[in-house]
Amino acid sequence: MASALARGWGDPVFVYDAFRPRAEALVEELGGEVAESNADLAARCDAVLLGHKPAGLERVAAQVGGAANGVISILGGVPLAALRAAYGATPVVRMIPSIPVEVCKGVTCHARPDDGEAQLSAQAVELFERVGVVSTIDEAQMDIATGLMSCAPAYWALLVEAQVDAGVRAGMPADDANLLVTESMAGSAALIQARGMDTLAVRRMVTSPGGSTARGLSALEHGGVRAAFDDALRAVIAR
Repeated sequence: MASALARGWGDPVFVYDAFRPRAEALVEELGGEVAESNADLAARCDAVLLGHKPAGLERVAAQVGGAANGVISILGGVPLAALRAAYGATPVVRMIPSIPVEVCKGVTCHARPDDGEAQLSAQAVELFERVGVVSTIDEAQMDIATGLMSCAPAYWALLVEAQVDAGVRAGMPADDANLLVTESMAGSAALIQARGMDTLAVRRMVTSPGGSTARGLSALEHGGVRAAFDDALRAVIAR
């Protein structure tokens, strides 16, 4: 996710990675510099963006110490309370982005900050708005948000695969089916937004009584599409 953000921003990077070749590859791609350590990075930048595994929170916080002026976390499943406990008096901001930030079409959820974090939060929101839409929500909703938007690209990719495979089985070449499905997905999202998020209105525009869309929707409902998405969200939150 950190590299996707870096590619979306398109700026030279100042990065540290315990696996140095990965940091060097990103610097070669985007320009910038590889830091010698987390402490070196923290001492030389306005704010540290945490992109490590959640299990490394305490270890990285100990390395960064009091050198960081601010911390922006994109760590999944790590609440503000844990971040504040790890970083003490250092202002912390929690952001959960989705992988399409790489192409500046991401969605980022931003946990509503305390007053002491307002300045860093405003700067973080401005930064993440460069790579997509930012939604500020209550901390208590962040796990739900993760299940809805951070996981979504994988869900949509699975849906595209399923539709394309169905098309291939029916006799259409895969490239043609891919084009039709992905462009239809993008256009449908734009139409739903243009219609004020009224999904029922959009379905009624397409669905005539007894027609092909009605039969297709009936098959999807029979297959349990709603229950499957409900199960998926519950599985994410349960973690």
